[in-house]
Amino acid sequence: MMINKVVFDGQALAIEDICSIARQQATVELDQHAEFITRIDKGALFIDRLLQEEGVVYGVTTGYGDSCTVPVPLSQVGELPKHLYTFHGCGLGAHFDAPTTRAILAARLTSLARGYSGVRYKLLQQLATLLQHDILPLIPQEGSVGASGDLTPLSYVAAVLAGGREVVYQGEQQSTATVFARLNLEPLALKPKEGLAIMNGTAAMTGIACLAYQRAAYLSQLATRITSLVSVALQGNAYHFDEKLFSVKPHPGQNRVAERIRADLQLTQSAPRHDARLQDRYSLRCAPHIIGVLEDSLPWLRQFIETELNSANDNPIIDAEGEHVLHGGHFYGGHIAFAMDSLKTAVANLADLMDRQMAQLMDPKFNHGLPANLSGANPEVAMLNHGFKALQIAVSAWTAEALKLTMPASVFSRSTECHNQDKVSMGTIAARDCIRILELTEQVAIACLLAAVQGVELRGNTDALSPSLKTTIAQLREHSPFLSSDRALEQELRVGLGLIREQYWQLYG
Repeated sequence: MMINKVVFDGQALAIEDICSIARQQATVELDQHAEFITRIDKGALFIDRLLQEEGVVYGVTTGYGDSCTVPVPLSQVGELPKHLYTFHGCGLGAHFDAPTTRAILAARLTSLARGYSGVRYKLLQQLATLLQHDILPLIPQEGSVGASGDLTPLSYVAAVLAGGREVVYQGEQQSTATVFARLNLEPLALKPKEGLAIMNGTAAMTGIACLAYQRAAYLSQLATRITSLVSVALQGNAYHFDEKLFSVKPHPGQNRVAERIRADLQLTQSAPRHDARLQDRYSLRCAPHIIGVLEDSLPWLRQFIETELNSANDNPIIDAEGEHVLHGGHFYGGHIAFAMDSLKTAVANLADLMDRQMAQLMDPKFNHGLPANLSGANPEVAMLNHGFKALQIAVSAWTAEALKLTMPASVFSRSTECHNQDKVSMGTIAARDCIRILELTEQVAIACLLAAVQGVELRGNTDALSPSLKTTIAQLREHSPFLSSDRALEQELRVGLGLIREQYWQLYG
């Protein structure tokens, strides 16, 4: 596997950069040029000068949030960052896994490297060190309303930079102090604006969103390949994906899905028309229209996510060049919230589509001559075998759970923090919901892939299939043999899930 290098130099990064770091497919490097170091440090020096002049800066010489009217004496200013990450140490729920934690760290480093947060280059070095040594703060998933940023999750990052709380290092949960001592790393004493700069941003939801985007884009292609296999298994009408037909409704993503299915089914404009059935059921005939919604959403979802990723999204913004402290609300995660609420609906529709396709494959009333439940048993023992019957039930359960989670989180804003945070984004909840829907839809996908391949093989004449479909079948059969008699499928499903998440199947260019 090729290892890339991602350089944090204040220039824009892509979703793929964050995902590569998250999956340890890229190394992290912080720009060491003097010009970059000077530009970053200039903001921190400006804050120092304001303090010497006894300027009033939110979160530096005042309390936080509704407490912004409470002045902090200069003699106590140095203690404020520690108090900030300390009292926010109240997260609960499961902890983010290693890839997600790396994505969160990378997202925060991307934003701070823009140079508008009033932090030292030394702070960026400390964040980069965590990624370079794979020292991962133990971050609870629950406790952020998505404005003022991801305060509680990111407090665990701030605390670890300062040598506190716990991390996962080399697969073990350990105290940060122990790991730092082992690696001869110095805890960072956070300067006045630095605690706020780390915590008052959208890094948790944005890091999650990067991972969600990439998983969804792959699922779109996998659902397309599964549709092609199901069409073969059900002896579907391939001309539902005709090029001329789709030219009159020119959604680009929808047409891209139809084009992929045409290629899988080896359908060309010059091919003779043999429409075995005039019209297939919607889960085949309308598959490009369903998958196409996600495909057509990907460009604007990328725009939302990457713009947020490459923004200065804390408060206040420090304009060291113009010597301004700009108080605003860039911590608000509304764009990520909307993107994740939208993405989770599009992905859940893939689960629903594949669930309906599987229902057709199982049922002899609709599967055009395939055995009930796709059983591959010999006639002598057919009465004992139940094929994919239980797996279809499981697919229905996973689909229902995915659909239930599509309720938008962004409309559930709650007024909090003495009505200072009276309208919040709920972006992190939306992103977490999206990940769960992706997990469930991936489970549906591997189950439907097993069933579709079984159906194709039961139909016979696999030699006539396109090279792309033959490749998918061969890749699956390396890990899961034909179901000729009942067996527990859990381990094969788990292996297949891992392969989906590694993007193992060769799909479309």
